[in-house]
Amino acid sequence: MTLDFRLRRLPDTLFNLPYNQLLLVVLAFAALMILTGIGLRSPWPADEPRFAEVAREMVASGQWLLPMRGGELYPDKPPVFMWAIAFFYWLTGNLKIAFLLPNALCSLLTLGLVFDLGTRLWNQRTGAIAALLLMVAPQFLIQAQRAQIDAMVACWIMVACYGLIRHFFVQPSWRWYFVAWAFMGLGIITKGVGFLPALLFIPILALKLQDTSRFQGTLRWRCALGPLVMLAVVAAWLVPMVLAVSHLGTDEALAYRDNILFKQTGERYADSWGHIQPWYYYLASVIPSLWFPLPLLLLALLQPVRNALRHSPEVLVLLAWVVLVVAFFSLSPGKRGVYVLPALPALALSLAPALSGQNPARWFGAVISVLHLLLGAALIILGVLAWNDHPRLVEKVADYTQDPARLHEAGTLLFTLGFIWVASLMAFWRCRALGRWFIALMVSWLVFTSWGYRILEPLRTPRNVLAAAEQFVPAGGQIGMIDFREQFILFSKRDFTHFSFFSSLEQEDRNAWVWMKKTPDSYLIVADRHALSCFTTDGAKSIGTAHRDTYVLLSDQDMTDSCEPPDKVTRFTTENPGKWLD
Repeated sequence: MTLDFRLRRLPDTLFNLPYNQLLLVVLAFAALMILTGIGLRSPWPADEPRFAEVAREMVASGQWLLPMRGGELYPDKPPVFMWAIAFFYWLTGNLKIAFLLPNALCSLLTLGLVFDLGTRLWNQRTGAIAALLLMVAPQFLIQAQRAQIDAMVACWIMVACYGLIRHFFVQPSWRWYFVAWAFMGLGIITKGVGFLPALLFIPILALKLQDTSRFQGTLRWRCALGPLVMLAVVAAWLVPMVLAVSHLGTDEALAYRDNILFKQTGERYADSWGHIQPWYYYLASVIPSLWFPLPLLLLALLQPVRNALRHSPEVLVLLAWVVLVVAFFSLSPGKRGVYVLPALPALALSLAPALSGQNPARWFGAVISVLHLLLGAALIILGVLAWNDHPRLVEKVADYTQDPARLHEAGTLLFTLGFIWVASLMAFWRCRALGRWFIALMVSWLVFTSWGYRILEPLRTPRNVLAAAEQFVPAGGQIGMIDFREQFILFSKRDFTHFSFFSSLEQEDRNAWVWMKKTPDSYLIVADRHALSCFTTDGAKSIGTAHRDTYVLLSDQDMTDSCEPPDKVTRFTTENPGKWLD
């Protein structure tokens, strides 16, 4: 019996396992994919160092209610995600493990809920297919191993969707109905969009209007109590936060309250000041690539999906909700690819019944096979070009490293990944195209999250810059930074001072001059692209490149004789923040 024959029979064998065994197999495989690599890398920009530093400061200071970044209030996001990182840091004492654990566990929970809901709505074969479809979408695995808030809020949203769908379409369960609203509240205090499951009521009410006999035991006056449960969960954080801010009464505390309650919610959605993209951004850029191959699979299963829409209200509601979520984020001028992640599990669930009962159109396998080959060939070619120091690649990585050895090592990684894709295509040619794609993707992911992390780690942290700076700073000396980035605080083994994230460069410049004037053995890190009025860079010491900037170190000898005083003396000092590295 050949290997490819056994692999073709493997799905049917697994799908016939008892429910608990199949769930355990799915979650064990998912855990292998998601947990591999945790502990092998540090927080990487852009968002990870910020959340890790906030969590580290929570544990160090014992102050968890009001998040602090470098000793300064951090108002951009509610604290739940940082609480989770801080909890695991307190529990394990290892920040390299702790910062990735919350999203990893949340992603496993999301997969388990998708499997269970698919099983309850249809059968366990469909539930398992839905979970595997979710895993094959790159965005899911990427976010499962990133310390961004979106995977966690997607999990809370999935719990809420699970509760509502189970109540309305499986059997009446008021317990799950109110759990759903509670998790919407938790989603709101994690990242403001936690209310998105409430959009399910739009297609549900549409079905009710179409046929008044629907939802007799589920759509009742008690449903109106759900928002109260959501508000109660929000109040569990909001009330203590407002009271703490009122007790402090400082301008900074009041600004924190107003920023997190108003600027980072409705104002950011309606009139975003960053990540501006056209309305079709998700449809044209994000969904075709980061959700691949699910959009292509939808086209290949168009007729079965149409039949499901006519005969399965669950599929109709799930797909309608996906459309509503994508439309919701498309209406905002500020867009990031991760914003639509919460809709991905529902799309996987929507496609699973059709894929469980029928094969995709014949062209789907041909397209997937061609793309499989092209991707493998492209990776192999890139690897060979990296080995030969191709000028375009050298230029591309120049902002991260100018060491040819690192480019060659990256080339070996790319070549290996390409070989995996080409070899899997040849070895499993008789298997289904989607299965081949799944195997190649999973093996590539394991290679990337182990070997790839080791290659990228020196390039994605500022350790080299800080190590070079510390050679010039005497024991007991302090490091300051203008236009600071959280990763520099996180990795600094000396006391680290910054001059407020919310100050202008001009005010930071002046405050840094005052600080160096009053502080012995003080040194200043600054990107060489900044033009300063209170310092000269003629005698500055070059300390390397990190995160696409070249940095220099300034001492008191680089201070001008005088400097205009700042409007307000502002500085924040963090004592030995990098001791977690020891």
